[in-house]
Amino acid sequence: MKLFQTLALSVALATATASPPPPVRAPFNTSHSVVIGENTWHYLRARPTNEPKGTVLLLHGFPALPYLWKYQVPIFTSLGYQVIAPEMLGYGQTSSPSELDEWSFKKLSVSLAALLDQIVPDEQVILGGHDWGAALVWRFAMWYPQLFKAIFSLTFAYPPPPTEYVDLADQIAAGNASTFKYQLELRDQSLDRKIQNETEIREFLTAAYGGATPDGTLGFTPDGFDLDIFPSLQPAKLLNGEELDLYVAEFLLHSFRGPLNWYRTAKINFEDELPIAQAGGVRFAMPTLFVQALKDAVLIPELAVGQGQYFDNLTSAEVDTGHWMPLDDPDKVNKILQSWLATLD
Repeated sequence: MKLFQTLALSVALATATASPPPPVRAPFNTSHSVVIGENTWHYLRARPTNEPKGTVLLLHGFPALPYLWKYQVPIFTSLGYQVIAPEMLGYGQTSSPSELDEWSFKKLSVSLAALLDQIVPDEQVILGGHDWGAALVWRFAMWYPQLFKAIFSLTFAYPPPPTEYVDLADQIAAGNASTFKYQLELRDQSLDRKIQNETEIREFLTAAYGGATPDGTLGFTPDGFDLDIFPSLQPAKLLNGEELDLYVAEFLLHSFRGPLNWYRTAKINFEDELPIAQAGGVRFAMPTLFVQALKDAVLIPELAVGQGQYFDNLTSAEVDTGHWMPLDDPDKVNKILQSWLATLD
């Protein structure tokens, strides 16, 4: 499967002049960088003891790193799969280009397809994601269905491409999409300048992972991030001190402009996907797993109602957690994944 010949001349192993990545931590074994087009993509890899029987590509969301999957990777490798987990565009050692359209789902799919072509050419892989990574799972599988043996999404239900663009601010003003009000703050480019130094990044991450003040006031709600209370936030339980230090160091490389750009491409994505929407949308033929976080305050269960009509083989499951289910209840998530994977053999 050499589908990406137009990129072939610009895809190469990153040279020794690139910044060295931080030490690889368990459960990953090695780290690698590949140049695709004009961007460097950095990814972590975990391999089973024996020759892998297949590959799982894991996509993280905002604001995360491949270590989001630290509890899931051992399940995949124990079952004989190798795991590829890239730092997504704008994160860590992966490039953070200046052009906003580089963050469109279509261009991200092209880049990740080229990445797969370099690592596991001619192989159908299992694709999974969480948060924005899960949103990209749907679009990546829409643009390149032939690349995937199966797909799964944690927390993010499938939204079919619309035939009409309605800006998020207008949706909220009309009484819709109320749990997405925070995205108005995140898409505002003035926020980039407020999350730049080590203290600001540490406080923002603490809020994103559930940090609260001594009286229980959360640093993040669906209405947005309360920057005024950031200095009073207590440590978030989902990231320990060492992990938070790692995350801060990785986000210092590019700051938050790149990760926040994922919130700024709605109109670009709409324009890319309009022909598909006008043609009646897509139906996914590959086996698919969707796992709902019942206590997710943003990606609420109601968003998944009716999505079964778009799939030939959809398995749905629930976890009684908030948004960060891979970290919050890894045992339950892993049991669901393992049970679903067994149906693919």
